[in-house]
Amino acid sequence: MTQNPSTNDTVYAQISAADEQYFMPVFGKRTPLCIVAGHGVYLTDSADNQYLDMIGGIAVNVLGHAHPRLTAAICEQAKRLVHCSNYYYNIPQTQLAERLALLSGLPGAHVFFGNSGAEVNEAAIKLARGYFYYQGQPRSKIISAVKSFHGRTLATATATGQSKYSQAFAPLPAGFEHIPYNDTRVMLSAIDHQTCAVIMELVQGESGVIPADPEYMHMIEKRCRETGALLIIDEIQTGIGRTGHFLASSHYGLQPDMITLAKGLAGGLPIGAIIANGKASSGFHIGDHGSTFGGNPLVCRAGLAVLDELEASHLVENAAITGTLLQNGIRELSRMTGLISDVRGLGLMIGFELNKPVAPDVKRALILEGVLVGSVGDRIVRLLPPLILEESHVEIFLQKLKNVLEALPV
Repeated sequence: MTQNPSTNDTVYAQISAADEQYFMPVFGKRTPLCIVAGHGVYLTDSADNQYLDMIGGIAVNVLGHAHPRLTAAICEQAKRLVHCSNYYYNIPQTQLAERLALLSGLPGAHVFFGNSGAEVNEAAIKLARGYFYYQGQPRSKIISAVKSFHGRTLATATATGQSKYSQAFAPLPAGFEHIPYNDTRVMLSAIDHQTCAVIMELVQGESGVIPADPEYMHMIEKRCRETGALLIIDEIQTGIGRTGHFLASSHYGLQPDMITLAKGLAGGLPIGAIIANGKASSGFHIGDHGSTFGGNPLVCRAGLAVLDELEASHLVENAAITGTLLQNGIRELSRMTGLISDVRGLGLMIGFELNKPVAPDVKRALILEGVLVGSVGDRIVRLLPPLILEESHVEIFLQKLKNVLEALPV
């Protein structure tokens, strides 16, 4: 068992004090760890404690930490060219755009790069409205789900179906409507001929790892086709192999008009991508959108390395296999302890719900066991580990979780 991480750690004491003085307190009181290094699926703090990383930088570190292929690609590209602006062509950007367009399966696909999930979701909203503007039939209504999360810009925070992310920043952009997740009846009446686009997550991560019902998504797709509305699938968390398919859309057999990606695409470097089919791509004309840093050679070279490694090491398939092992193991712990009421997710995007409001306690206790997890509210523990996770790591995690659950007060 790891000792209390902040005990006798002068580096942690200095950094946490400086952070409190100089950094905007938007993250509140952080987990009392100062992370200084990582290797594989493990992180190391400033007191030299090691932790099995089961949150993966919130679905970002798909190749784990200090992965040889990724670090070599970054170092090689950094020695050659980091940034040149989008006035010019650059090889990694074009190569990554081609790879993503082909992987998406969208007809006539085009790609644009930003620096984050919020940026490319914002771009998708602009692209949808631009599409109808240039068609001579301006539509502005954007529909999203209650309890969704699409980003923290003004538009994406408004699209996010959780008022806590936007209520302080009124007046908010107009034209957004939220419908209950997995409620087909309400959805069918909401999507009409004034609807510009519907943006949906296939697994709501920030509200507790809640998968969409397949019939619900198919009805949304059908209704979009009937009304001419564009369908945007937000794969910021679910994409890049996280769910056991390269895109979660494949689980559902969907053909959206746009897909947005970020998180794991460059393995830890800041990148986002919007992939749009040929029809939707016409919503941007010259000068309608842009980015200073988006698609720079360094991040795109990292993105290519991630795609290469996913393929070479069969990591998408591994996410499906280890995800099943994890879910089955947690269900067995549920039967043994009676403390877990639900286990859900796809691949290595997993949430399990406790029957008591002790998720923060479980999270803290797992830190002392040398394991890092996420939590949502006071009942849900969230897992988003690197896709390089092996069966041995699953066994370690399950044993540590068992230790923690058995030690909880009755």
